[in-house]
Amino acid sequence: MTAAPALEVQGLHVSIRDARIVRDVSWSVERGQTLGIVGESGSGKSMSVLAASGLMGSDRARVTGRSLLGPAADDDDAGPVDLLTMSAEQRRRVRGRRIGFVFQDPATSLNPLLDVERQLTEGTIEHLGLTRRAARTRALELLELVGIPDPERRLGAYPHQLSGGMRQRVMIAIALACDPDLLIADEATTALDVTIQAQILDAVRDLRERLGTAVVWISHDLAVVGSIADEVVVMYGGEIVEQSETVELFRSTAHPYTRGLFESRPRAGGDGSPLTTIPGAPPDPRAVPPGCVFWDRCSVRGDARCESEHPELREVSPGHLARSWYRADMGPIDGGGTARAESDLVEEDA
Repeated sequence: MTAAPALEVQGLHVSIRDARIVRDVSWSVERGQTLGIVGESGSGKSMSVLAASGLMGSDRARVTGRSLLGPAADDDDAGPVDLLTMSAEQRRRVRGRRIGFVFQDPATSLNPLLDVERQLTEGTIEHLGLTRRAARTRALELLELVGIPDPERRLGAYPHQLSGGMRQRVMIAIALACDPDLLIADEATTALDVTIQAQILDAVRDLRERLGTAVVWISHDLAVVGSIADEVVVMYGGEIVEQSETVELFRSTAHPYTRGLFESRPRAGGDGSPLTTIPGAPPDPRAVPPGCVFWDRCSVRGDARCESEHPELREVSPGHLARSWYRADMGPIDGGGTARAESDLVEEDA
């Protein structure tokens, strides 16, 4: 019998009033695997994961679909549970213990009235039943793990006494405190310099390999995603436009939007010329176009169906899906097609 995924999202839709923020999103992440979700601001990547985690109340949004959390690592006989139908108390028990979160802005995630020790130890005391002394020892280990110098002194500090990078590292330490089955990281290393970023990525890889933790890594940084993710979901305009194993996606980019993301990356040793950009702006979620959501910004759009007919997410090669009428190399996508020839776009990152 095949083990259930750590988290499986099925047909997720999110609407806020008349805005269709997320539409028909499905993906899964296995234990010991990392799923990268990429896209520009407003693509729906963070909103979809927040909704799948049960963090959007019904007073804010209408969420439909399923979000199945697999059984705990030490309880394979149990079945998956739907985070979207859990009670508030059931979700409270899951968060922190089985799911760790690292949000984008630590300044709004950390409690300004509590010192670092209190915020690092309350989860292990509540969920793991540690004594205060044992929880403090664990907190010191976590601060060392994420590269914070002089951890003894930092335990007594308040968030406003730390730099932005240190606050982010404290958030990551909190997320890892209970050795969760699933770690969700939203732009977790954006505010950190490359040395600390590398330390954090190494810590996440170690947790994944040592405990079989599943990781959902949300980012706009293709280099980071390429270095940590086993599979990548590319989102644009509230829906998935491409999905594949990382190496396949990087070598054989199928969707014109994904190609545009790769081409707009800054490159080491460049000649100083302006960066390539994708013209235009993402679609208004209150007026989603009837055809391809990317058609008005696409450099390879073809006939009238790009504007009028909405493409399905189709397989362009085994395990490689794209939602477009035309591939990035201008070849048609017809369900039986093949991915474009190996590209030199990102071979050095893969």
